[in-house]
Formats: sequence, structure tokens, C-alpha cells
Amino acid sequence: METTIFPTPARIGFLSANRPMSRCFQPKYGRFAVVSVMTPSTSTNSTLKTEATNSYNIATTTTNTIYNDNWFDRIAIDYLSKAIQDTTGMRNEKNGYESFVVATRDVFRSFDPTEQRKLVMKALQNAIPTPISFLVKTMMPPSKFSREYFATFTTIFFPWLVGSCEVRESEFEGSIERNVVHIKKCRVLESTNCAGICTNLCKIPSQEFIKSSFGIPCNMVPNFDDMSCEMIFGQNPPTLQDDPAFKQPCYKLCNVKHKHDTSCLPKPLEDIKSNRD
Repeated sequence: METTIFPTPARIGFLSANRPMSRCFQPKYGRFAVVSVMTPSTSTNSTLKTEATNSYNIATTTTNTIYNDNWFDRIAIDYLSKAIQDTTGMRNEKNGYESFVVATRDVFRSFDPTEQRKLVMKALQNAIPTPISFLVKTMMPPSKFSREYFATFTTIFFPWLVGSCEVRESEFEGSIERNVVHIKKCRVLESTNCAGICTNLCKIPSQEFIKSSFGIPCNMVPNFDDMSCEMIFGQNPPTLQDDPAFKQPCYKLCNVKHKHDTSCLPKPLEDIKSNRD
């Protein structure tokens, strides 16, 4: 096995009284990508590949991103982790991002899909008080400005949660807007290797929270092949029955697979159907 470390430059924040607020603060964010390529000793090919079977993905190589969380990142991580633990009443003794990951795994293992989404929604509402979200919703009704603002805000203040991300353009009602957040490799998905945690504890609650709290639709489109994701502000997500994310089997290396089989996702769909019946 060969291991290569590729350093990437840190993004250094700045303050400027003459710039818009969305650009006034950028947390320091540096990382090292550690790429371990498992190949026969006689091979010189280091191309990253991912093979898939009918039931789950088998990673022939592993890529682990090491994050150097700064003071802002650590405060935000601890705050969200504590909000989840306070909501569920399930404590853990871990620190930093590991504490957040353990908190999400505890929710996934202990509650059914409907309860999972409700608990995460409640945790998000506790983390961002209603008066704040109501003020933002009132001052920023749906518009090109608000959609682009939310996209920019996400890339500045939430890399600690989802990893490196950037704003991209898309067509919205016949015009081009910068309303898409492209997450290069989701930190949550990489940390858990679980499609069920991605959909039930991140995608669905986040979409519902953004819509109900800020009045703007958001469709999160995960790519389980490369662990990237797109948040499309202004776009309504499909129904759960039609959402491709709920047809994706889980990873062979899923860190919570003892709770479920090779697929995390049939149960949520069955749960939805039973509720409607």
C-alpha cells in the first residue's frame, strides 16, 4: 500500500469594512488529503477507482481527508453536537467532530427514520432560535438575491460541517443564478460511510428546516459515488418516493451497518407508505 500526502493551501480570513457582510469573514481552513492506494506490489498504477456491485459499493481505494479545525470550527462543531445531545438526551464523551459523528450515529441506531428527522429538526431549531430565523425570513423573501446570499453564506460559514465547498451557477426560471453550493466531498458522509445517515439525518431535515425557517426551498442532491453533494437553493426537492437518493444502497464499509443491512433506505420508504395508509 502506498500513501501520499498532498497539502492544500489554507484559506485565510480577512475583515474589511468596505466589503459586503457575506465576504467579511472567512474562517481559516486548511487540510491535508491522505490518499492510500491499495495496489499489488508490482503495479505502478495509482489511479483511484471505485467498483460497484448490485448491493453496495466496494471501495478499492480509500481517501481520508484530515481537517485542521480552527477555533471557529471547533466552537461551531461543539455547539451543534451539544444541540443534538441535548435534544436526544444521549451523551458521549468524545471531542470535536468525532463527538458530532457519534451523536448522529446514536440517533440513527436508536430511533426509527421518522423520529430521526424530527429529532434533527428539533436540534436545528434549538441551535438557531426562532426569532433569528423569523427575522431572516421576513427581511429576505424568496428572490435571486436571497438564493445567492444563502449559497454564499453556506460556503463561508459551513465548511467545518460539510467540507470544502464552492458556489456554482444554475439556470433558474430562464436566467442564470449563483444559487448552487457544490460540496466537493461531504465530511459527514465520509465520516460515517452511511447513506441512511446522509438522507435521514442530513438531507431531509436540512431541506425541511431551510424551507420552514427561512422560507426558501432547497434541494440537496448527494452523489454517493464520489461523496460530493449539491445544495440547490430555490429548487423544491422531489418526493421521497421519487428521490434518487432513497434508491441508493449503502456502502459496504458503512460504520453503522450492524444496525441495518447493506441498504439503509428501504425502511424510510416503507415508513412513509404506512403513514399515508
